[in-house]
Amino acid sequence: MRWGAGAQVRLYGSRLDDTAKGGDIDLHVLVPEQVDNPIWEASLLAAQLQRQLDGRKVDVRLLDGVQASLPVDNIALSEGVLLT
Repeated sequence: MRWGAGAQVRLYGSRLDDTAKGGDIDLHVLVPEQVDNPIWEASLLAAQLQRQLDGRKVDVRLLDGVQASLPVDNIALSEGVLLT
């Protein structure tokens, strides 16, 4: 998965609240270029991360430059924390 230097990854959802317990890790990946199969790419990234995190559940939403944004995208972009 190579999305280039323009890709932005944000953490959003319940893991932003340090006082909350449990919950999966929600990641939003914004890619300026078109991705051939964004659902497949997001699934591959989620699976790789879950293996590296000892099975902790990871959800990945990948939004590329041609998809229409969904309500979840608006939430992640407005409330999420950009990871560097």
